[in-house]
Amino acid sequence: MKFYIITGEPSGDLHAANLVEELKKCNNELEFRAWGGERLLAQGVELVKHIKETAFMGLLDVLKNLGAIKENLNYCKQDILKYKPDALILVDYPGFNLKIAKFAKQKGIKVFYYISPKVWAWNKSRVSKIQRYVDELLVIFPFEVDFYQKYGMKVTYVGNPLLDEIGKGNFSFSYSTEKPIIALLPGSRKQEIEGILPEMLRIVSHYPNHQFVIAATNNFSKQYYHSFIKENNIKLVFDETYGLLSNATAALVTSGTATLETALFKVPQVVCYKTNWLTYFLAKNLIKIKYLSLVNILMDKLVVKELIQKELNKNSIKEELDILLNDNKEILTNYDKLIDLLNKKGASKNAAQFILKSI
Repeated sequence: MKFYIITGEPSGDLHAANLVEELKKCNNELEFRAWGGERLLAQGVELVKHIKETAFMGLLDVLKNLGAIKENLNYCKQDILKYKPDALILVDYPGFNLKIAKFAKQKGIKVFYYISPKVWAWNKSRVSKIQRYVDELLVIFPFEVDFYQKYGMKVTYVGNPLLDEIGKGNFSFSYSTEKPIIALLPGSRKQEIEGILPEMLRIVSHYPNHQFVIAATNNFSKQYYHSFIKENNIKLVFDETYGLLSNATAALVTSGTATLETALFKVPQVVCYKTNWLTYFLAKNLIKIKYLSLVNILMDKLVVKELIQKELNKNSIKEELDILLNDNKEILTNYDKLIDLLNKKGASKNAAQFILKSI
């Protein structure tokens, strides 16, 4: 049995790799071909394209790379036909994956969507595409079941894969210090890092008794990160985000999956977001939810402070970080409630068993 997997960013690569691991446990004769990254490679999956070539963020980045995106879509379609998979497994990455879902459906290939597009936040027009082109929708947030069922769709909550990944424990961390650590998670994309990391670093000089550590990714060089660093009290660790969070006292976190990861590690956090004005203007008019971070969305209240655009400045970051360092009981209590809300463990295993039973 052959599977073709498509994901376009590091978090998707992680969850796809864990899914492959569980599928192999069920049947070690399965074959895989994928668009992904280092995690899928580590599972022995043959990569068609690496996420370094496919991760485009924001409207301007997408517009600048329309030619490359179109070329990738055409190549992907031809590669699917050549590979002749028994099923297609799509992981997040909706702008690309929904187009491929339509193509696969037309060719009679069964389509599973694991970690669904966040259509509940914006672009609900995609719901009709999911209805038409996706055979099985596997979601990782409990509220998504009610959302999709309102549209008459068949949907299954398999649990949240972050619970399992973080539950493994024993994360590597190559740095040691006697000072309490403040983790900086500036994101994994160049646009995020260049817009948000400089703002995070402005407060370093105010905390001489703390050690700031940046969660860096191997997608960029040490020299690249050092181009932002002006203070001595800043260290880098590469691809050790979980190790860093397991040792952190507090964190400044770029909005995205990392906000939920930080909460599951029970690290008090300030959520940071800044992008170019056009992307922000369009997003502000399209997004239909009250909050930006997954923690607040899931809890449906302001659990973690969100500093967005102009609010992301030295004074605001320092003010919010001081609050966390002085009193974090309320945020930790809400983190416990969040973990109870997610409730279901074994997401990758549940998804793998569901997929194999459905074919």
